[in-house]
Amino acid sequence: MTLREFLGLLRRHLGLMIILPLTIAVAAVIICLFLPDQYTATTNMYVLSKNTDSQSDSSTDFNNLNAGQLLANDVTSIAKSDRVASEVAKQVGLKSLAGYDIDIENSANSRIITLSITGTSPKKTADIANAYVRTTAKVAQRVMGQPAVNVVDAASVPTAPSGPRRTLYVVVAFLVGLLLAAVIVVLADRLNTKVRGDEEAQRLTGLPIVAHFPKIRS
Repeated sequence: MTLREFLGLLRRHLGLMIILPLTIAVAAVIICLFLPDQYTATTNMYVLSKNTDSQSDSSTDFNNLNAGQLLANDVTSIAKSDRVASEVAKQVGLKSLAGYDIDIENSANSRIITLSITGTSPKKTADIANAYVRTTAKVAQRVMGQPAVNVVDAASVPTAPSGPRRTLYVVVAFLVGLLLAAVIVVLADRLNTKVRGDEEAQRLTGLPIVAHFPKIRS
């Protein structure tokens, strides 16, 4: 099937190409109306280096940088542990943090760890984020034997929702409907073995059309 034939096929089924995407998009809009707003609270932790020597040179700075990055990786692993999550849940009065999205990231060239908590309650997300930092610092101190984490900034209560991205969902739903309609049209055309018109008959047989039978109405 050439592009011209494909476009002609879609043009012949223009109603389906319009109705189906719009129907799916409207359904997505209705679903999005029932989706609760999501709020994200973010805080940062700075990982301290074990080397407290005041003297520094290029080799010492390089070693400190490598040691700091390794410590940041260790603290990130501690923050992601079940031990920290269970202690945080107890501090904020929850049985678990199953309903919250927890994102913990650290840069490869920095000792700053970014912690983001996403949930439906603005205040609760901020409380969980701050509790996460405090608990991570305490657990890291117990495990490493010295203070290892400083709080860069405490998480504040978010005032605007961070999601869901309703407009994106509706656009994606419309595009999915458009693709689905195109697939249905192409499949229906391929499964239909009827010869429609003299041009198609000539194209399929390779023979010229020499006569037409008139359609006689009863």
